[in-house]
Parts: sequence; structure tokens; C-alpha cells
Amino acid sequence: MPIYQAPARDARFIINEVLRVGELGDLPGFEGASADIVDAIIEEAGKFASEVLAPLNATGDKEGCTRHQDGSVSTPAGFREAHGQFREAGWGTLSAPEEFGGQGLPHVIGFAAEEFMSSANMAFAMYPGLTNGAVNALLVKGSPEQQAAYLPRMVANEWLGTMNLTEPQCGTDLGLIRTRAEPQLDGSYAITGTKIFISAGEHDLTDNIIHLVLAKTPDAPEGTKGISLLVVPKFLLDADGNPGERNSVSCGAIEHKMGIHANATCVMNYDGAKGWLVGEENKGLAAMFIMMNAARLGVGIQGVAQAEAAYQNGVSYALERRQGRALTGPADLGEKADTLMVHPDVRRMLMDARAFIEGMRALSLWAGLLVDLVHKAASEEERVAADDMLGLLTPVIKGYGTDLGYKVATDMQQIWGGHGYIAENGMEQFVRDARIAMIYEGANGVQAMDLVGRKLAMHGGRAVQAFFAEVGKECAAATADERLVDLAGRVEKTNGELQAATLWLMNNGLANPENAGAGAYDYMHLTGIVALGLMWLRMARASLAALDGGAEDKAFYEAKLITARYFGERYTPEAGALRRRMETGAEAVMALPVEAFARG
Repeated sequence: MPIYQAPARDARFIINEVLRVGELGDLPGFEGASADIVDAIIEEAGKFASEVLAPLNATGDKEGCTRHQDGSVSTPAGFREAHGQFREAGWGTLSAPEEFGGQGLPHVIGFAAEEFMSSANMAFAMYPGLTNGAVNALLVKGSPEQQAAYLPRMVANEWLGTMNLTEPQCGTDLGLIRTRAEPQLDGSYAITGTKIFISAGEHDLTDNIIHLVLAKTPDAPEGTKGISLLVVPKFLLDADGNPGERNSVSCGAIEHKMGIHANATCVMNYDGAKGWLVGEENKGLAAMFIMMNAARLGVGIQGVAQAEAAYQNGVSYALERRQGRALTGPADLGEKADTLMVHPDVRRMLMDARAFIEGMRALSLWAGLLVDLVHKAASEEERVAADDMLGLLTPVIKGYGTDLGYKVATDMQQIWGGHGYIAENGMEQFVRDARIAMIYEGANGVQAMDLVGRKLAMHGGRAVQAFFAEVGKECAAATADERLVDLAGRVEKTNGELQAATLWLMNNGLANPENAGAGAYDYMHLTGIVALGLMWLRMARASLAALDGGAEDKAFYEAKLITARYFGERYTPEAGALRRRMETGAEAVMALPVEAFARG
């Protein structure tokens, strides 16, 4: 049975010592985020994830969800009870607004809890996780009546929400959707169409499900300019606001998929279902992006979450499995073989994992803090700056974070060798579950194009210039300490590579857009390396400060410094190769005639 212990110590270090959230107590919502309170919440969230959710991960994967003759869906054994505990403990309310029953705590704390839940049981965590995106859309675009009707129970997780975007003929290209929304005399709309790949589309965890559905009204313009967003409850609300008559929406099938078996990924059929516009007609794309941006950060967290779970099991196996001898001679003379930990290649995979996981955790939690600062920073200038940085980093966290999260999962499976390929040991589930994160909420190639095609150019490049400056400032501060000169120099060099790559895109992407398309993926990974470098500089500085201050947990901080050194020596050299590959342009990528790709 796979193991999982929430990395609460690491999350507390990042929140309290790196991001120093406790110093923001004068901002709304942060007054309750003292170190003691943060520590208590993080520890309890980790305990819930480790003790309640993790034991259901393998059994839920094996059992999966069941669709019944009437179109209802049952989740695996134990899921309803676990969701009841989740709801009663208020885990879904951490960062939700107090006016709708939330606790109003900073999102950075909620992000840490979300990682623990996703590590312990990704399929379970998706049910409340998707609700967050729906809540965010209704908070910004919903009418006061819609907010009053739905948000209190969604925030409380008494009702869960979904995002209904994809159709059989369109995924990324939402302008091709065919679902229709016909206006009715009572002000509602009759929704007709089919949606696919709808996570948590039908289940038995709550007595209502609130679907947010993209559709087109009869006279809508072609393409994305004609998309509307509608709220469509599974059960229509009665005069008292409780679930009443069943709406004409049903689960036609559960997708048979590679992983996340315990989450009901549904084909949803809308047969004249009653729904109501969210926001303005034909303005659904903006509302959709509110959901998508929240979801993309959540998926990025899934990347580091699955990597963490796989890493813990990779370490456990490497500490126990005995194979061969150390290259320098037997390490354990009392045994016939040494443990896998003596082999440099095994150590390489473990250190690759550790450097990514801890760096990406810091980056994700910083993003959570940026979400808070967008709304709560003291000045408009600070709020705009936080919004710029968050927009720039979101596709990187989703794309780079899930690419490397999947790589870590496969590397940890590799450490197990043949035993990692056997289902009962659990390593292949981490690989299967991690794989979807690279695909949904915008495949990672789409994230790369979002970064290059939209985020770089926004406001005249203001966000990326601010990012360059932030990295440069951190490098300069670190260089003042001779113990960090080497790491700072390496990160500074990667920042230079990124600046050069950005200039190349400006000069060559406009002249030939295919150059931008061909280089976008490498550019996203290059940005990811620089972003993690920034995090490792911050963590290294915080660790040295703790050691210089006489911290008792010396081993923790010393391990941070060794891992920071590893990141500098083993990750940053990739930056130059990524830039040079980018700069070859699109010619060879696009040169082969289309008919030459087919075999035979």
C-alpha cells in the first residue's frame, strides 16, 4: 500500500519564513494568519489528507465510479463519508469570502491544503476543487440573486459545482461549440446539447450539483464572440431555495480513462434544461476565463502534488530495497547488498524530484499570495503588479509544473523497477493520475502559446519586465552573501537567457508567427527554470537566516541549502540549450510536407 505524509513542515517554512505572510497582518484577511494559526491549519489539513483521504486513493482507483440505469452515479466506497468529514471540518471554506459563509483566510493557506488533498487523493480533491472555479465565476459575474441562491451552499460544499466547456467537436477552440440556449418567456433559457469530459458531472456526494455551461443563443455571433455562460442546477430550486424538480440534465456515460478513476468524468446531456445567464449574453468567454485561470492554478498544484506522493514512495523503496554494491565498495558489510540509496543514478532521480517539488511548491504558494494581493494589497499599484505577475506565471505553473510533475512520477516508478510496473504497488497510479494534468484545463502546448502569444505582449510587456527585475533584485541581494554567490550567478545567467529568448521572440515571432509557435514550449520551460531559480534563491536566503539565528532544526535548513545547490548545478544549465533550440525557428519544424507524415 502506498504511503503519504503531508509535507506540512515544508509548507509552513514557505508560508512563514519565505513569503513571511505573518508580516501582512494589516491587510484584509491576513489579520488571522499569524504563524501559530497558519501552523495549526496546515498541520490539521495534512492530518486530514494523510489519515482520511490517502487510504481511499488506491481503493477508489480500483473501484471507480458507477453509472446506474437512471443516469445517477455512485462514487467509490468511503467517498461520501470522507466528503461529509471534509464539509463538516470546513476545508472547502478556508479562502472563501465571509459574506457567503467562508473563513476569508488568505488563498496561500488554501493552496497548501489543496496540495495535500491532491497528493493524498487527486480524484477526491477534484470534486471540491472544481467548485472553487465555479464559485469564483459567480462571485465576479453572477447577479446578486444568483449569488444568494447558490454561493452559500457551494462555499459550504453542501452543493458542488462543475465547468461544462468541452464538446465532441471542440476542446480548445470553444468558438465551435454547438450547445444552444433558447430564451424562454420567464427569463430563463432552455439548454440543449452534449458536453464531454465533464469532471464531477454527476455523483452522490451532495444533493445538488450546480453546472456552469457554455452555450450559444440563437442570434449569437460566430466564434468566441458569441459564447454565453449559464448556470444550470441539477435540481431546480423551490420557493425556499432548496432542491426541487429534477432539471433536464443527465449523465449519458462515464468516460473510461487512464487515471483519476474515482472522479466521475461524464458525458452530460442537456435536453432543454432550464438555465440562467451569468453576466451578459455573448460575454461568456470572460466569465469562462475566471473559471479557467483558477482551475489552471489548481492543476499546477496537482502536478507538484502527484510528484510529492510519488517521491515519498520512491524514497521509501530506495531506503529498503537492496540491489548491488556502492561503486566505491560495499557500504553495508553486514548485508549481501546495499540499498538503492548508494547508487548515484537513483540519487539523481531523487534529487531531481526534490529540487522540482520544493521549488514548485514555493512557486505555487507565491501564486496563492499573489491571488490575495490582487484584491487586498494596500495600493492600486501593488494590486496591478500582483495581477500582472499572476497572469504571467499561471501558464508556467500549469504547463511546466505538470510536465515535470509527470516526469517525477515516472522517475519514481523507475526507481521501483519492475515492481513499479505492478499495479498493487501503487506507483503506476501516480503516473496515470499525473498524466491528465498535462492535458485538461488547456493542454500544455496551449499554455505555452498563452504565455508567448498573450501574456508577454500584455500592457507592452510590463509583466515580463517586472519578472526580470524581480529575479535581478533577488540575485543582487543573494550575491551580498558569499555563501550564495554561486547560486545567484547561475540564476542570474538563466535570467539573461530568458531575456535574450524574449528579445528573439519579439524580433522573429512577429515577422513569422510560426517561429513563436515552434519556440513557445521551450520558452515556457525556460521561464519555469528561472521561476524556480527565483524560489530557490528566496528559500536559500531564508534557510541561511534561520541557521545564523540558531534554529534548532538545523538538518531541515541544511538540506534546503544542499538542494538549492543541486538545483543551481543541475537545472540551470538547461536554460541555454532551451534558448538555442528556440532560436532555430520554425523552418525545420514546418518543412516536411503533410503527406510525408503518413506511413505506408
